[in-house]
Amino acid sequence: MFEFLALITNKKYWILHSYIIKFILKLYGIKVGKNFYCEGVPKLKIKGKAENIVIGSNVSFLGNIDLRNRENGKIIICDNVSIDNDTRFVSANDTVLTIGEGTGIGPFSIFNCGVNVTIGKHCLISGHVYIQSSEHGFEKEQLIKEQNHSYGEIIIGDDCWLAADAMIAKDVKLGHGCIVGAKSFLRNVEYANNSIVAGAPSMKIGERK
Repeated sequence: MFEFLALITNKKYWILHSYIIKFILKLYGIKVGKNFYCEGVPKLKIKGKAENIVIGSNVSFLGNIDLRNRENGKIIICDNVSIDNDTRFVSANDTVLTIGEGTGIGPFSIFNCGVNVTIGKHCLISGHVYIQSSEHGFEKEQLIKEQNHSYGEIIIGDDCWLAADAMIAKDVKLGHGCIVGAKSFLRNVEYANNSIVAGAPSMKIGERK
């Protein structure tokens, strides 16, 4: 129905829709800045504090976005961020998940954060990118699903590009200007500014000129 109304009004419907969604988010206690734009209905699974979710100014949700927190988890979406449809953000424990100013995120990407995850300014994150700062224990004497998690911080510098289907696991640090190739897997690695990395497991294959 929303898409039909947008179609017959040449997308002007989304302006009214965005005001309504912003009003509802603020009723929950979520902080929302100026010029919020939304082409979907956010899915809220808030088991922590709603005020721990902060949406900056000029932020665009280009479809249905899934926002989840529990314990003292924080989700901070900075100004001028664009997020495509069916992207999920999860922040648990005392985690701060930060999406830096001017960053664009493609569809069907997932951010599962059990410890801090920082995405820098003006990054490009393609579709189906998976960022996960925790993992299950896997000792053989116990079911995996019953074992405790281990955690490792993820830091992505400014002006980075994560290509489609990349997976960033725990303990990863990318300097400014890095490029991660499609379908790459990064875990427990650090790369300097302007590195080009690819592969599963990843390796450095070049540098930006």
